[in-house]
Amino acid sequence: MRSECSSQTSGRSLDGVPHPAEHFSAARREPTYPALADFAGGYPFDLDPFQVSACEALEDGRGVLVAAPTGAGKTIVGEFAVHLALRLGRKCFYTTPIKALSNQKYADLVARYGAKNVGLLTGDNAFNGDAPVVVMTTEVLRNMLYVGSKGLRDLGFVVMDEVHYLADRFRGGVWEEVIIHLPESVTLVSLSATVSNAEEFGDWLVTVRGDTTVIVEEHRPVPLSQHMLVGRRLFDLFASGTERDVEPELLRYTRDQARFAEPGLRRGRPPRSRHAGPSRPAVIERLDREGLLPAITFIFSRVGCDAAVTQCLRAGLRLTTPDERDIIRNVVQERTADIADDDLRVLGYWEWLEGLERGIAAHHAGLISTFKETVEALFVLGLVKAVFATETLALGINMPARSVALEKLTKWNGETHVDITPGEYTQLTGRAGRRGIDIEGHAVVVWTPGIDPRHVAGLASTRTYPLRSSFRPSYNMAVNLVGQMGREAGRTLLESSFAQFQADRAVVGLAKQVQRNLEALEGYREAMTCHLGNFTEYAQLRAQIKAREAALSRKGAAQQRAAAAQALDQLRVGDLIRIPAGRRAGLAVVVDPGRQPMGDARPLVVTEDRWAGRLSSEDFTSPVEALASVKVPRNFNPRSPQARRDLASTLRAAVAPLDTDRARSSKRSQADDLELAELRARLRAHPCHRCPDREEHARWAERYERLRRETDALEQRVEARTNNLARAFDRVCALLEGLGYFDGETVTADGQKLARIWSESDLLVAECLRTGVWDNLDPAELAAAVSAVVYEARHPEDLPVRVPGGPIEEAMSAMAKLWAQLEEAEREHRLELTRQPDAGFAWPAYRWARGESLQRVLASASVEGGELPAGDFVRWCKQLLDLLDQIAKVSGPAPLGATARAAADSIRRGVIAYSGLG
Repeated sequence: MRSECSSQTSGRSLDGVPHPAEHFSAARREPTYPALADFAGGYPFDLDPFQVSACEALEDGRGVLVAAPTGAGKTIVGEFAVHLALRLGRKCFYTTPIKALSNQKYADLVARYGAKNVGLLTGDNAFNGDAPVVVMTTEVLRNMLYVGSKGLRDLGFVVMDEVHYLADRFRGGVWEEVIIHLPESVTLVSLSATVSNAEEFGDWLVTVRGDTTVIVEEHRPVPLSQHMLVGRRLFDLFASGTERDVEPELLRYTRDQARFAEPGLRRGRPPRSRHAGPSRPAVIERLDREGLLPAITFIFSRVGCDAAVTQCLRAGLRLTTPDERDIIRNVVQERTADIADDDLRVLGYWEWLEGLERGIAAHHAGLISTFKETVEALFVLGLVKAVFATETLALGINMPARSVALEKLTKWNGETHVDITPGEYTQLTGRAGRRGIDIEGHAVVVWTPGIDPRHVAGLASTRTYPLRSSFRPSYNMAVNLVGQMGREAGRTLLESSFAQFQADRAVVGLAKQVQRNLEALEGYREAMTCHLGNFTEYAQLRAQIKAREAALSRKGAAQQRAAAAQALDQLRVGDLIRIPAGRRAGLAVVVDPGRQPMGDARPLVVTEDRWAGRLSSEDFTSPVEALASVKVPRNFNPRSPQARRDLASTLRAAVAPLDTDRARSSKRSQADDLELAELRARLRAHPCHRCPDREEHARWAERYERLRRETDALEQRVEARTNNLARAFDRVCALLEGLGYFDGETVTADGQKLARIWSESDLLVAECLRTGVWDNLDPAELAAAVSAVVYEARHPEDLPVRVPGGPIEEAMSAMAKLWAQLEEAEREHRLELTRQPDAGFAWPAYRWARGESLQRVLASASVEGGELPAGDFVRWCKQLLDLLDQIAKVSGPAPLGATARAAADSIRRGVIAYSGLG
């Protein structure tokens, strides 16, 4: 299915769009779209209709939003924007969400347009930034817009690749900031994965960017087949000819396998393992036999990816020929030539190389960028055949495979394990199928007990992936907006965000429902009118009585439960009791009081019918009483049938003379509550109480009250959504003004510093600068202290973290106090923007800044209980470098500026320096 819409009613239809070569005027024999004709001639294949339509819109001067599946070729549209900019003598910025994708796009464009025409800006890499075409991360462009960078001059086009990333809850707001702040003269090219509300997103782009054509392409150029691997058998997921009905044989087979995998508890058999899936080497071998390599197996764990490679090597798996191994070794040696031998050894180079030579590799953020890029290059060349990767690989990196395998359908989201969504499933499996190479791609889910084929079918067949904004105002954004345009104009600008656009659209429906409810309430009010008096008052009295009765009932039930729990705690061994209800109702004898140090007692009893088990307060509707006492053998074994039979016999003999009726009739009486009695008296005295139609009026009154509560809730939702971002902006500004970053409409000197700090903990950094927390530190100490505001443990645990003593410990303590003060201020203003500093990277940063070797830094981290993969070390060092550079610029000639520059220089060495692009 393809669709196209535009803010212009005369927009061209996709149906019947001719090939670019046919776009000639019969009279002049000149192409209607000369730039497109020139561009298309540079490719060895014909452009698809959706690509043609999008490129034509750009040449017509319109912005475009292209939503298409992974591998459909939407980046062709972005590349045409580059071509068009160069042809018109304008600049083009090509933005991506991650540095790895920026690096890859930079290499692609350099190959096409030459190094002198293409630049790269990713925060920690800057090459040829004044070039007419610059590839950058989206954050870099956002920062350029806020500071009014000279690089924005002559900017004609901005390509936002993977624009659906604006849904990311941590970084997604940056995309909206860029879209809102770009000059009107800039044409925006938005490239998105398939989303079901592309038209809604397009409507918003029209409101903030002007004329925008929306093109939705749902056709995959390479069809995707869905499979499940169950043990050694590979099944089609869907029945022949359908895309929703699960293959019946697969359902039968997995049901049988699930039963077989259940623990065998009968006849004393030991339980079988619940993991009945094939081993990872077995999966790769099976895919190889089916001709489904090269394959990417997504494992949502770095440790799992590395373990999978190790398992394949131990299993003796080899997927390459001798000639391929020679080529692999040459490529690896060339790409790692700049890395010192000692560092290679620390990085696990030889184990990594062995895997590559066998055609097997891992790909995740725990690897340094040089290793990841080498894996990517070898995979594209078809030399690495099996890659075990985390989900970050699915973010636009060019690594298409013949098949994609998923061994789990759950992942860790930073807080808990959650099921992957249909959109994530589509994004991951979208890597399968190489255009121009494969007839079809293959998605394979590895079955284990607990995976239902129908659930997989639901993931694979769902076509609803709505794009939801994650935009929210930050401190840095607030000072920049106020500094550029004033508070009121900044507030108005926030109301133009996609987040507010979506909220307002939802409010329209809610407001209509409120209006319908108000009309219905008026009708209900008329229906309950009574000629004897005000029936609303009478209905309120009835409601108060009902609420009071319910409260007393709950109170009575709570007292009963408390009394029952207290009575259980008084039982002794041998007490004979009555279980009032349930399957075990009847008499029982206590064999173990089951008192708990914390919590209610859970006595172990034996009943008349020889059942043994524990009871709780929930088994009793009233306090239990000991009716009599019998002797229980000291070595009584409740597991012994003979012992239970003997005790049950003793129990029946002891119960005969008991007057159980007397025990059963013991109940607590409860006097009427005075308040309840008064309400009932007022009800009887009300004039409407004598109305013959009283119950009919009461039914309408109940309906009225129910609808009124529903309407009140709807009105609260409308109020909460209307101008919610503007109100949040007001709260941010109020907090900043209280701290001295604003003086009315004026941004203070401290506020101007905050405006140049780009960090998730921007205000905490600004407070550290303002209060001089870091002023007396040397470069290594500053690196350690600053690391606490960039580092965030992947799996936070409440464990004490050691930090270097002396000045660093003092600085960390002062930072913790500042954060506590900020947290208190945020709580008062109903904000939650600043996370707590994390000192988990302080020691590695300190040791590295002091000049210690990579081996010592990583080994020390491991000894201290904080496993630190080399890739993570490099990544955190680069983020630390970025913030140190910001601190140096903000501090200027002050001593702290010099210290920050020295700290950055001490970090930028060895493995950090030669990580280069990444």
